[in-house]
Amino acid sequence: MDAQRFETMFDMTGRVVIITGGSRGIGRALAEGYALAGAKVVIASRKADACEETASHLRDLGADAIGVAAHMGDLADIEMIVERTVEEFGAIDVVVNNAANALTQPVGEYTPEAWQKSLDVNLRGPVFLTQAALPYLKESKHASVLNIVSVGAFGFSSFVSIYAIGKAALLAATRSAAAELAPHGIRVNALAPGTVDTDMVRANSPEMQEIMANISLLKRMASPDEMVGPALLLTSDAGSFITGQVLLVDGGSVAH
Repeated sequence: MDAQRFETMFDMTGRVVIITGGSRGIGRALAEGYALAGAKVVIASRKADACEETASHLRDLGADAIGVAAHMGDLADIEMIVERTVEEFGAIDVVVNNAANALTQPVGEYTPEAWQKSLDVNLRGPVFLTQAALPYLKESKHASVLNIVSVGAFGFSSFVSIYAIGKAALLAATRSAAAELAPHGIRVNALAPGTVDTDMVRANSPEMQEIMANISLLKRMASPDEMVGPALLLTSDAGSFITGQVLLVDGGSVAH
């Protein structure tokens, strides 16, 4: 192993990274991780004040960072994320599709409105953001796309089926994109978190949170920070021979 290459395996210096849903939870932890690894970070989230607060925090960490208020269910906003990124930094190297809608309804009680709202954010948004960024990813020597899915894509996922359907479909999109974009040097992977201590999980009752924490072999929730190492692996030179894969970061919830 070349010593210099070893030292730079996880180095993201100078690379431009877009992170959706980057103002809180897993997305914010990832933003901090990329910033500390040297990346130029673009935070996209629905609330302008949350975006700017996060971007300011990343700048305090020494990174170049901007916030872009955008809704992943709005195709015009998706195009705007790419435009603002290129306007500010002139390139795109990594797209992290993290934003998600946790809306749930029982099987047999879906409404068309809920179905569309969920799938627009959890599936259409990531697919079309990647598509909008594609001309710039093709120009990058370190191009990578990371789709944040869920262990829900691998289980029965009762009562959260709309969410799980979107995440399972995003996993299929990950594999298809990996195959089609490999000739352009673009790697596409997915990260599937288990139960993580985020606002989405804390919205459940204490009893349900305990159940969710105990379904893994490690019998606990993850910290959002525990997603940073796996994400960097999949999008840095450390993972240069990994594409079309899903990495389960779930404390042993799923046998795979």
